[in-house]
Amino acid sequence: MKKIKNNKMLKNFSIMLIFTLSIEILFRFASNIKIFDISMIRVLIGYSIISLIISFILSWFNKTISKIAILVLALVFSIYAFLQMGFNNFIGVYMSVNTSSQLGAVVDYVREFFASFLPKYYIVFIPFGLLIIFYLVLGIINKKAPTSEPKFFLKKRTKYEYQIRVLSTLIILGVLAFGYYETLKVKFMQNELQVVSNYDLFKNPNVPSIVVNEFGVLGFGILDIKSAIIEPDSENVYTLENSQELVETSRDFDDTLWQEVAAEETNPTFKNINNYLLSQQITDYNDYTGMFEGKNLIVIMMESANNILINPEYYPNFYKLYTEGWSFKNNYSPRNSCSTGNNEFSGMTSLFSIYNNCTANKYRQNTYSTSIFNLFNKAGYETISMHDYTEAYYYRRTIHKNLGSSKYYGVQDLGIEFYNEYRNWASDEDFMNATMDIMEKRESDQPFMLWLTTVSSHQPYVVSSVEGDKHLDLFENTNYPMDLKRYMSKLKTLDNALGILLKRLEEDDMLDDTVIALYGDHYPYGLANKTLNYVLDYDLSDYEVERVPFVIYNSAMTPTSFDQYTSYINLTPTLANLFNLNYDPRLYMGSDILDKNYESKVIFADGSWKNADIYYDASNSKIKNYTDKEYSVEEIKAINNEISAKTQMSSLIIRNNYFADLEKKINAKKQEQEQVLANAGTEMEE
Repeated sequence: MKKIKNNKMLKNFSIMLIFTLSIEILFRFASNIKIFDISMIRVLIGYSIISLIISFILSWFNKTISKIAILVLALVFSIYAFLQMGFNNFIGVYMSVNTSSQLGAVVDYVREFFASFLPKYYIVFIPFGLLIIFYLVLGIINKKAPTSEPKFFLKKRTKYEYQIRVLSTLIILGVLAFGYYETLKVKFMQNELQVVSNYDLFKNPNVPSIVVNEFGVLGFGILDIKSAIIEPDSENVYTLENSQELVETSRDFDDTLWQEVAAEETNPTFKNINNYLLSQQITDYNDYTGMFEGKNLIVIMMESANNILINPEYYPNFYKLYTEGWSFKNNYSPRNSCSTGNNEFSGMTSLFSIYNNCTANKYRQNTYSTSIFNLFNKAGYETISMHDYTEAYYYRRTIHKNLGSSKYYGVQDLGIEFYNEYRNWASDEDFMNATMDIMEKRESDQPFMLWLTTVSSHQPYVVSSVEGDKHLDLFENTNYPMDLKRYMSKLKTLDNALGILLKRLEEDDMLDDTVIALYGDHYPYGLANKTLNYVLDYDLSDYEVERVPFVIYNSAMTPTSFDQYTSYINLTPTLANLFNLNYDPRLYMGSDILDKNYESKVIFADGSWKNADIYYDASNSKIKNYTDKEYSVEEIKAINNEISAKTQMSSLIIRNNYFADLEKKINAKKQEQEQVLANAGTEMEE
């Protein structure tokens, strides 16, 4: 017993294990994550491995150094868990080292970030406080029985202590590691409905909400760091099979060259992507095909715009577009890391961004022949994009160029007033006037496709700002909290900008020949659901907070309201069909919403999904029914497998710059054919 009592390594192991498990339990309690779950076996083994490694390292140092190190680690773990809860509450996703490019943005709104923390989050510091008390009490006891200790490193007490300690630690680590590995594979530790397997999540923790549930908050932190250091194996992680029955359509493509490229492909990743895309369904022409052929198009991604905009009293210009155009009532902008940049990217490409990184920034050198800009370029349009802010957060000048925009205008190019101070954004009214000034000076007779990304309605809302205070008088007779009033004031600036656009298009006699498509990039981060419910009269749980407007407007169209569940992932294929562009539906992860066989369903960033009948929560594999329609386990699994395939294929396409590679290889095939024909012609002449 005395040997166990004096075994410092065992003491430190016990302290670290108890501490990390306490953090995990309190984190789950405060985050409303199930505590008594089978995944806690994996978490226990994982934290045992972490604790053993830490205690082994500290076993070579004296007691004072060990205590200080444990206290520092305990504080770091506590702060990490605390920040993860706050980040998830504030933005709706867990923070990741893969989104470090957005660190500056977090620093900018640090006050609003910490103001959003719920009081219950502070309970994760309780174990740290108890640890300090424990060491203080232990220190008092040790003073009564003073012992001498080395200044820094411990000395070996026996000749074989080093060998015994290392060997025993390695054996125990080996056993724990084997047990941990088995939890990734053994059947009773798996959830059959889970979108991504635990084994794949261990290799690539790209769905943080599921990883936190299955591996613990600290486990996610370690896996997240690992994924940033070691690029996930894109060749062997996913092997996707598609067994759907293809239906004959009148939209036809000559796949000869593509199939030749696929047959000769030796890279397993590219072979996998080719096989998957070639097996996808080709959606047919429909009654809406070519409805807007030859007209101009303006796409507006509205910053932080949610359904509060649907109000004729405060926002008459948007209300006009919404009620006189096509409105999609069940449209969502799923939250993910770097939502503005990533959701813009997904709207332009119809690819799912990679959930745990700033995809638009990280892969900004990629090119996409399938993007909305390139589709319109091929149709003879002039493509232009504009945004009324700088490159501080997203490298749009590079991103948009590589996506095919022939000309990009940032805030400096537009020549409008802007502020470097985070809380004061440029005015969307100035933005729209500058936009129309540029468009009116065009010398080209080509129709145009214009992408606008607004900024005025961006947070913060808890502090005074130019746009946040400009229209507060409109809401002085309401009982709305001040942060909500400031948000609504900023939306008024956006609405005024839409009014400017409509007026100037009409003055320039372009309104009838122009289609306007608008969608919100994400819900207003920083505003609590209870605050939004002062205006929105529906339950914001089950990702309903992410319901945002999507409108397609032309002055000559018949007003129509659509019930399909959709998101920005379907924007490009839907517009491509409406403008009768030459596009291959197989190359997009979204679909034409107006197709008669469109599967009404919205997919969220973590693999959750919903339709009119059901909501599936991927973070905990829970199902919530909205109607009496029952889904079998097999039906749920089939939908989850389809979603998993789409998101994983999107990741592979982006990580490997697939479309650039495919275009290069097909062009090489064309040149080979042309050379063969040229040689044959020469031989005939001879």
